Amino acid sequence: MAGVGPMSAAAQDAPLAPKVRFWNRSFMALVVAPDFPMADWFAALDHELARAPAFFRGRPLVVDLSAAGAKDGAVAAIVLDGFEARDLRLVGVEGVDASLLAGTPWARLARGLPGRDLAAPPQEGPAPDVRPAPGTLLIDRPVRSGQSIVFEAGDVTVIGAVASGAEVIAGGSIHVYGPLRGRAIAGLRSGPEARIFCARLEAELVGIDRLFRVAEHWGAPLHGRPAQVLCDRGALRLSALD
Repeated sequence: MAGVGPMSAAAQDAPLAPKVRFWNRSFMALVVAPDFPMADWFAALDHELARAPAFFRGRPLVVDLSAAGAKDGAVAAIVLDGFEARDLRLVGVEGVDASLLAGTPWARLARGLPGRDLAAPPQEGPAPDVRPAPGTLLIDRPVRSGQSIVFEAGDVTVIGAVASGAEVIAGGSIHVYGPLRGRAIAGLRSGPEARIFCARLEAELVGIDRLFRVAEHWGAPLHGRPAQVLCDRGALRLSALD
């Protein structure tokens, strides 16, 4: 049997092939479904953008065109142009045939994005008794700016601060044992029963279920104080804990 000789100098000097790595990453995207009359719908959107700019800033947006003339490519393109004019970050489009957007700047948008709705529209009749699976995610360090903590299975507890530009999103309640300066959204699964607690309220935005408020709406008296956020008769209420 012939032996294996030493590697040639050329083989020894050949660069190693780069490694290609893949991993899954979940992200939260807003799905919007514009409807006619379109001028009124965009006026309502502008009101929300002015009321809570932090909620939309940098958030990936998927546009569902099912109800907005999806059989007409020109109408679809005009609607998408309306979102671009508002500097919103479009990443996907649904409810429209790809051929209708061919030749437009919107042909690049992703279609058929996998995922599921975290908050379905209300249905007629008695609601099913759906309860969140038990579980708590413990974060024993500060949440830095730019980080997004998403835990749909239950509560999130942060031992430390949530920095400005960070967000914590929970299926249940949120507990922050430090300053809350970023965004906190609770109740994705448990709904209005969830609460948000923090040792110092300095948040950009807080939300429970489908309700949210921004710092401009709760005023200086609560700023910097221990506080809780809860749903009370269909409205979001904030109160001091000290």
